[in-house]
Amino acid sequence: MEGTSREYQQVINRCREVFSRKMSDYGLAWRVLRPSSLTDQIYIKASRIRSIETKGEQRVKEGIVPEFIGMVNYSIMALVQLRLGAAEEPDLDPRGAMQWFDAMAGQAQGLMEAKNHDYGEAWRQMRVSSLTDIILMKLHRIKQIEDNEGRTEVSEGTEGSYADIINYSVFALIKLGLADSTDAEGVG
Repeated sequence: MEGTSREYQQVINRCREVFSRKMSDYGLAWRVLRPSSLTDQIYIKASRIRSIETKGEQRVKEGIVPEFIGMVNYSIMALVQLRLGAAEEPDLDPRGAMQWFDAMAGQAQGLMEAKNHDYGEAWRQMRVSSLTDIILMKLHRIKQIEDNEGRTEVSEGTEGSYADIINYSVFALIKLGLADSTDAEGVG
């Protein structure tokens, strides 16, 4: 499982690089988004991936790797928003945003390592399309909880689901070869 932790960190580092580069382009505009808006952004990306997987073709040049990276990054943003709340104006500096990125990614990795221990790396036998479907299921669960104004009877709530989306997206990116890739093209 050491290999998984190493691959996981390589993928997170690539996601972090994209997050940082986009912050240079767009600033911290995402701080105004409510978690439900971030859920919808993640849903759009997961839906596009499923569409490409189902149709076997795409008309927009950008492939599925950037979409999985986007789901990692939007899920991290959602975790931050759950902690800080949506702001009226961007209120973090870039350094603070990167500290939040690292903290949320670290929490997701801790969850992955605990679950990976218990499940014995079963994800390695899964298809990327199954990971996509599970992400879509998690998103439907999050949307239902959001529609219920955060109330749940027995489920873990949205925070755990966002962390699971990060982890399933990282697993997909590992399976797609991002951990071993040094090519940065098409990753933004």
